Amino acid sequence: MDDCLFCKIVKGDIPSNKVYEDDEILAFYDINPATPIHILVIPKKHISCHNDIAKEDEALIGKMHSVANKIAEEKGFKEKGYRLIINCGEDGGQEVMHLHMHILAGKSLGAKIA
Repeated sequence: MDDCLFCKIVKGDIPSNKVYEDDEILAFYDINPATPIHILVIPKKHISCHNDIAKEDEALIGKMHSVANKIAEEKGFKEKGYRLIINCGEDGGQEVMHLHMHILAGKSLGAKIA
């Protein structure tokens, strides 16, 4: 998608502070962090939102979770804990219409969800 912010980051048209990259996944620090550690994990394939995940995308979505685990271990917050969030659609708080997972860490997030 030519007008997608995250697709532009994947293509290298917009710089990012990368944490992880392979042929299918890119992870980078959020430019407006909600917690001391706020990393976005995205598939390089454009999938607009969680509702648009197809059967053939299931392995890719699983890989996003594996990458989150790897990042948590490498960055040293695996044992203390972290939160994974995927927002879906306008009411779900999704601001960029490209599927992405937020990794939030670096402070106690408590039990409150919203």
